[in-house]
Amino acid sequence: MAAINTGKVVAGGLVAGVVLNVVDFVANYFIIGERFKANWDAINPALWPKMTAPSTMVTFVITDFLVGIILVWTYAAMRPRFGPGPRTALVASLLLWFFGTILYSGMMASGLFTMAAFVTYGCIALVNFLIAGWVGARLYSEPA
Repeated sequence: MAAINTGKVVAGGLVAGVVLNVVDFVANYFIIGERFKANWDAINPALWPKMTAPSTMVTFVITDFLVGIILVWTYAAMRPRFGPGPRTALVASLLLWFFGTILYSGMMASGLFTMAAFVTYGCIALVNFLIAGWVGARLYSEPA
């Protein structure tokens, strides 16, 4: 079994991170931004300004790049068992999306997200992970 190509994981992961960041930006500012602002304002009006502060945005951007790297690393780790290609990228993407959804379900259960907000963002995140996983996996390869 070949070793994971760390350089390709990082390169593919950074590109996947770009996809994650772009989709998050479009979703959060143009698709669901007002709904999320209303959601957070209903809980505590001081939350939205903190969530959209530049320092918080930097944290979100870095997190998306790290998630992109983890996504491509997961794909690389799964390749020996599932084979290279889009099917394995899909499985890796679904795996990470599923675990993320489980983690965020606690926010819904505690009342920080409404069910509608949770489902909406979960669907957007699913599409985001599938695209990012596919793009990142296309850039990953192992030495022959």
